[in-house]
Amino acid sequence: MQFLANVPALFELLAAIEGKIHVGLAAVAAGVGVGLVGAKAAEAVGRNPGAQGGILTIGIIFAALAEGLIFIVIFLG
Repeated sequence: MQFLANVPALFELLAAIEGKIHVGLAAVAAGVGVGLVGAKAAEAVGRNPGAQGGILTIGIIFAALAEGLIFIVIFLG
């Protein structure tokens, strides 16, 4: 019976968690995106060291786009 007394508090906790789960998922997706950009940029520089400047520029742009996802979710969510 003690558990039934805590049910309203449990529902409030679940509502708070459910309201913010999209932020966590966006953060995971942004982390994966930045990791993939970094890995592929390092691979590209390894294959063609002469193109390092262009690859670095493109890598930074796409990493910023991947990180921008989390800011969109935070501000619009």
